[in-house]
Amino acid sequence: MKLLAMASLAFLLGAAACTGRDAAATASDERAKAPLTEVTIASANGRHVFRVEVADTPEKQQRGLMYRTDIPKDGGMLFAPYPPDGGGPREASFWMKNTPSPLDIIFIRPDGTIARIAENTVPFSEAQVPSGEPVSAVLELNGGRSAELGIAEGDKVSWNK
Repeated sequence: MKLLAMASLAFLLGAAACTGRDAAATASDERAKAPLTEVTIASANGRHVFRVEVADTPEKQQRGLMYRTDIPKDGGMLFAPYPPDGGGPREASFWMKNTPSPLDIIFIRPDGTIARIAENTVPFSEAQVPSGEPVSAVLELNGGRSAELGIAEGDKVSWNK
């Protein structure tokens, strides 16, 4: 019985380790296939251009930047349209589950202005990060990047739609 229990434990530990590697491999595979777009933010101190992945399906939006540790300095992910079902702008709520890198989550109104910036969100947190009002897109950047560049609420965001 003890041998069976040890064998079961070894199997479970091996399966858990594979799951972590599989999740990271899946994230890497998805990144390789993800379409990219340029996002420009016009702020008081100039234009800032980011080359980001586009999460334009429910599956991509659900995964987001989970498991990612290699986000380029001027990279990130654009959730557009948000939500992907075409139901029009609505309040959004994001979390950092399975996300090892701090992010700035930028909530974008239908007119393209920034409604809210949740700066340096806590890695792996399951706390909800709400938009506070209806939005039509969300941009995730490396944590602290918004403050570093002087990006603020009210700034204008544009991209190829």
